[in-house]
Amino acid sequence: MLSLNYPKPDYKKVDSDCPYSFEMNGKATLIKKKNCGININYPNMKATLYLTYRDVKSNNLDSLLQDAQKLAYDHTIKANSIPEQPFVNPDKKVYGMFYMINGNAATQAEFYVTDSINHFLNGALYFDAKPNFDSIYPAVVYLREDIRKLMETITWE
Repeated sequence: MLSLNYPKPDYKKVDSDCPYSFEMNGKATLIKKKNCGININYPNMKATLYLTYRDVKSNNLDSLLQDAQKLAYDHTIKANSIPEQPFVNPDKKVYGMFYMINGNAATQAEFYVTDSINHFLNGALYFDAKPNFDSIYPAVVYLREDIRKLMETITWE
């Protein structure tokens, strides 16, 4: 039987020139993109977590939330299920949703976090391989924990 074991993550704080910071797995590499976007690459797993940052402006929060939900539910055709896990941290003013996409969909996890006033960050996890959920499941579980850690440690500047 195939057994895939991954090293225990060692999280480190990521400070960027952008209005947010968070902790990420030290086994991953960070690639800064334009407009405060970030790609977190996991070369050993052939996976990337794509982060997109948007400013919350007058009257655009609803559309940002709808777009994030639509991105997650666009995978309904291939997904077996999409459990939602709300995230609320009023002390840090971080509110969001974590979507665990189960099945042979293009992405296995999507999320967003916001302070509802100024900041909105959403992310999507993709593997550089044809989706076969049974084969990548151990990596999916590992990377979903990294996403949870990111959501739990995000701070707005």
